[in-house]
Amino acid sequence: MHPNPAFRPENNDESLAFAREAGFGLLAVANGDGAPMLSHVPFLVTGDGAAAELHLMRSNPIARACTAPLAARIAVQGPHSYVSPDWYGIDEQVPTWNYLAIHLIGRIEPLPDPDLPGILDRLSAHFESRLAPKPEWTMDKMSRDAAARMMRQIRPFRFVIERLDSTWKLGQNKPEAARLAAAEMLASHGQGQEVAVLAAMMRRPPV
Repeated sequence: MHPNPAFRPENNDESLAFAREAGFGLLAVANGDGAPMLSHVPFLVTGDGAAAELHLMRSNPIARACTAPLAARIAVQGPHSYVSPDWYGIDEQVPTWNYLAIHLIGRIEPLPDPDLPGILDRLSAHFESRLAPKPEWTMDKMSRDAAARMMRQIRPFRFVIERLDSTWKLGQNKPEAARLAAAEMLASHGQGQEVAVLAAMMRRPPV
């Protein structure tokens, strides 16, 4: 996370809401003296924001290592883009990168296999609901044998959220006119992902 407090919101409600909406992140677990184990995972933040539900392939190294609770974090990447110093319209600026990033910090815990169908149902319902008016996909559309074969390959997990860190680096440390000028240029010339969304965020920095 960026050390500048200007980019670190005190209220985490908006960051948690963004992570819940994104529903996808990079799960990281320590691996002794080696590099961390990483896995890209869909997840569902619970209604109270205390945990996230997810599943992993049984062959995933994290799933194999997680026979008991392990310290972990889930990094959620938001929109991001390069920012040219020429875009501010003021002197003595340097190139930078504006971005939104959220880290859910806590521990990952294995769950009993009977919990898996419920987690899969909640995950699919969460994302399918955004596709309305398309009829919602459910596990009932699979044969019992096919569903059983699939579920034998994966394991359910709970990620307990103990802390949340976030960076909303949107040019809040610049004069308003410079920030808005950069947002306009970024909207048309940004280099990154979801630059239009990032430009809109720069026009309205979070409180």
